Amino acid sequence: MPPSADTSSEVLAGESRRREVPVFTDTHCHCLPGLDDGPQDLAGALVLCRALAHDGITQVVATPHQLGRFDGRCETALVRRTVIELNRVLHEKQIALTILPGADVRLDERIPQLLESDAVLTVADGRRYLLLELPHEVFIDPQVLLERLKEMGITAVITHPERHDFLARNPAYVSRWLEYRPCLQITAASFLGDFGRQSEEAAWAFVGTDLPVVVATDAHDVDSRSPCMTAAYRRLVQRLGPSAARMLCVENPRRLAIGQELLALGEASRKEAE
Repeated sequence: MPPSADTSSEVLAGESRRREVPVFTDTHCHCLPGLDDGPQDLAGALVLCRALAHDGITQVVATPHQLGRFDGRCETALVRRTVIELNRVLHEKQIALTILPGADVRLDERIPQLLESDAVLTVADGRRYLLLELPHEVFIDPQVLLERLKEMGITAVITHPERHDFLARNPAYVSRWLEYRPCLQITAASFLGDFGRQSEEAAWAFVGTDLPVVVATDAHDVDSRSPCMTAAYRRLVQRLGPSAARMLCVENPRRLAIGQELLALGEASRKEAE
């Protein structure tokens, strides 16, 4: 029996919505097996990678934790080898996902020296951007490190500031760092309220700053920390429009992964109004 007109319309509408959602680059994801608090084995990593691909993500920067409580565990050579092996298995399993090396690096005064000795990883091994995680327990201003990194030609990407209690309550604080132009990486799930109201409100506040913003999954598994880029993108389209959503979820992540200059939504909005 042929589908009714109503059913056909629903199918076409669904296909149209899917076409409207672009493909994504995820620049913060804990997808490597057995290295940190992400998947504990290859089977778990493949489950997460399938979920990432199903979410419209085609390229992922693997970012196991370095320093902090993982100091000495996720060495750069091990991360690179694990990325190569996971890419081999993904190709074998026909999972349409490419993994790039990187790390979520905990704030540490040794980072400049560790970069010089290849002991911590930059985004996609590009020596242009470094994911920088602030301690959760207390706020430590990273300004001195931001300045030192800038002198080295490296830009910090402050990971999930909306989930840091001090910055979430004081989002305007990041304006103190404008001189060093760090990027703010917002977790996709924060726009959906998954980390509570304070993080959700802070996420929207950070989007309007004069600093570049990139949206990433920070996925660890398919249960409590699953990828949701498509849902976050649609929420951003609803609130900010498709152009802004693409900048935050598509263009800036792509630029971050290949080491290009990032765009700031707040600056772009003002220029359009002038």
